[in-house]
Amino acid sequence: MAEFRTLDDLGDVHGKRVLVRVDLNVPVKDGRVTDTTRIERVIPTIAELSSKGAKVILLAHFGRPSGKKVADLSLRPIADVVEQVIDHRVHFASDCIGDAAAKAVGDMADGDVLLLENTRFHAGEEANDADFAGALAANGDYYVDDAFSAAHRAHASTEGLTKYLPAFAGRTMQAELEALEKGLGNPARPLTAIVGGAKVSTKIDLLMNLVGKVDVLVIGGGMANTFLAARGTDVGKSLCEHDLAGTAKQIMIEAANRGCAIVLPVDAMVAKEFKAGAASETVDVDAVGPDQMILDVGEKTVALVNQWIGNAATLVWNGPLGAFETEPFDRGTMSAAKYAAMRTDEGALVSIAGGGDTVAALNQAGVAESFSYISTAGGAFLEWMEGKPLPGVDALKK
Repeated sequence: MAEFRTLDDLGDVHGKRVLVRVDLNVPVKDGRVTDTTRIERVIPTIAELSSKGAKVILLAHFGRPSGKKVADLSLRPIADVVEQVIDHRVHFASDCIGDAAAKAVGDMADGDVLLLENTRFHAGEEANDADFAGALAANGDYYVDDAFSAAHRAHASTEGLTKYLPAFAGRTMQAELEALEKGLGNPARPLTAIVGGAKVSTKIDLLMNLVGKVDVLVIGGGMANTFLAARGTDVGKSLCEHDLAGTAKQIMIEAANRGCAIVLPVDAMVAKEFKAGAASETVDVDAVGPDQMILDVGEKTVALVNQWIGNAATLVWNGPLGAFETEPFDRGTMSAAKYAAMRTDEGALVSIAGGGDTVAALNQAGVAESFSYISTAGGAFLEWMEGKPLPGVDALKK
């Protein structure tokens, strides 16, 4: 994106020390990394800089040590996994500042890759302390941010460093920013958004922002029940925030004023208990029994959602349409995901998705590879959808 400095603007890096902020906050179970997606996404930036002879110095956090050294949150074991994934020797330093870091950096040869210890072992990281940012900067000539997932935090390694070193977006950060621009910045229209999940209370800012930007807003998951209840529909024992009926009405009024069509379920798969294989039936939303729970959208709603996806030029998706983790309540999300993927494969749709549950659902449907872009950024992706400024991104602007 022309608005941001990228590696294309970096020039000759041979022999230069390049601090690269990456996201290595990967899931670990029983001492083993269970998902290397975030590591895989930084390969292009590391490989490009290393191949050009730069000394690539990786900065990352892991967990929440709250400014103290916590042995179980050391990046040392992660370094071995990074080495395997990127297929390049990765050296390790026992601290991210001070003598240990300086010696490790000083020992680097051109093209080497070095991972510094957890930045959050220092309280100055999350406090965005200027002295700590300066200490980090002492080991670099340039700063590259390739961790969009941490860009919503104004921390020393995501924002403070940019005050000391020339700053650039890495290839994954660049790809994310370009995809997001296509999603909400300057999208091809019509623009449809699908927002699901359990509660309206967690996504009020998101919904209020979207109704002013998208042409169609499809609301699914448990939050749809709150909107249905606000319209006077009895949703039985379904998950529903009845105290937010006024908020739901306000969002619907704002959508009408802004010319945004809101799409709610017209039928639903209901059951008297929430468990795998529970006896269920599909009924119109105004026929939900007092002892029933809405756990997924019905076939008529799926057809309606797919119709809107079919009419769209751009789709932004955050949150499932139903309780997709449990059969048979995965059908609505799986069907819509597969249809969106098919439209994307045909070249008729730009599809952008993000959020943990959304990524899991698309993987479950086997269509993640077909989407135009899938963000693994979590909170940063959600705050971008909410229209909030991202300090780590703003710091990269030209």
